[in-house]
Amino acid sequence: MSKTLTANFETRRDAEMTVERLVQEQGLDRAAINITAEGAENSAGGDVAGGDRGAPGSDAEPALNGEITVSVRLDDDADAEAVEAAFAEYGGA
Repeated sequence: MSKTLTANFETRRDAEMTVERLVQEQGLDRAAINITAEGAENSAGGDVAGGDRGAPGSDAEPALNGEITVSVRLDDDADAEAVEAAFAEYGGA
């Protein structure tokens, strides 16, 4: 039976690192993973990280409108432990 595991991340970078870990190291299908803003507005997360800082000297501010949600659809319960470990490693809650 399929199920979906979900976690929220403070930064876009942490959400993206989680997805890359699941795809590259665990072999999960990227099409089974969704990344969305927690709310209705576009968001880079709750905290600034990585590329969200902008270019040196830039006045641009990233859209910090809530956390980033990563959802993983699993067809095999055997992958659940790996998904939960990746969520935990990058601060998903």
